[in-house]
Amino acid sequence: MLRVLLALMALPVFSVWAANAPAKLPTNGAVILQYHHVSDKTPAVTSVTPAQFREQMAYLADNHFNVVPLSEVVKAIEEQRALPAKTVAITFDDGYRSIGRAASPILKEYGFPYTLFVAVEPIDKHYHDMMSWAQLRELVAQGAEIANHSWAHEHLNRRLAGETEQQWLARVENNILKAEQRISDETGQNWKMLAYPYGEYNSQLQAMLKQHGFIAFGQQSGAAGVYSDLTALPRFPVAGPYADLKTLKVKMHSLNMPVLKQNTSNPELSQGHWRPELRVTLDMSDINPKQLMCFVQGQGAKKPTWLSANEFSIQADRDLPSGRTRYNCTAPSKSRGQYYWFSQPWLRPNDNGQWLRE
Repeated sequence: MLRVLLALMALPVFSVWAANAPAKLPTNGAVILQYHHVSDKTPAVTSVTPAQFREQMAYLADNHFNVVPLSEVVKAIEEQRALPAKTVAITFDDGYRSIGRAASPILKEYGFPYTLFVAVEPIDKHYHDMMSWAQLRELVAQGAEIANHSWAHEHLNRRLAGETEQQWLARVENNILKAEQRISDETGQNWKMLAYPYGEYNSQLQAMLKQHGFIAFGQQSGAAGVYSDLTALPRFPVAGPYADLKTLKVKMHSLNMPVLKQNTSNPELSQGHWRPELRVTLDMSDINPKQLMCFVQGQGAKKPTWLSANEFSIQADRDLPSGRTRYNCTAPSKSRGQYYWFSQPWLRPNDNGQWLRE
């Protein structure tokens, strides 16, 4: 099982500190699945085939998972209520036509609710393979939730040339609020839920979203629950090699890591600080410290350094590369056959301060 977990820890994963999370609450939380394409004709890195998707939905149904709307998960976390065991929410990013053609009929067959995060401009400009507003309204009539994925699927954390921090934040704020209003006008829905494009965010974005009452989601693994930050909720990406049901089953049963405190939760690294030290304080009631193992993306498994009975540190041995990376940590539950899963994302520009082009 350790070999499986080390392989799984190479997935895109995040989690951050919920400052007011009550200690000793159940940590089953909810597993939020993130999809893009459901097709066998689209890039494998962002796709599951219809056959794989049906197999995954059948597994949820046959094993009596509690599949609920994403808004219900959010409400429970906001109210700091424990979610039922085996709770799952299903989400899709971007709004591709394959969701309406291939995924929606399967979801309807099983009676599963779901959420689509859509960017406005790709729909307005009829980008290839994107659903129209009329098609999205049809899904709304069937019970789907439509939420915010920014105006044009931008890298929200990146400033334009010559832009001050104040100008950048005002631009992004307008972007998100304008997109939210347009989605409301077109669909009649206003969930105030944002999926960060590319899973990229920083502490300034989080503070701005919190001010406007938004909940936000990354593109990272881990169960969401009372110990999660409501402006950086984790999801499990399901695509390519990560769509295999054998490993996906482990993730579907994962637990919300009981993180009480971190020394930092801002993913964006400051210039030259390419080997960040992360210190994490846990509720250790159901965790054996000897069984917690971490993973530095691109550098392999790394044992944590325990600073006290409930605080550990993890630090890369080499500089993290430019772009998106993460530290992942998992630990088996002492009382259940499931794994706690924690991750901290990092965003690093090039040495000259410029971001990689994507």
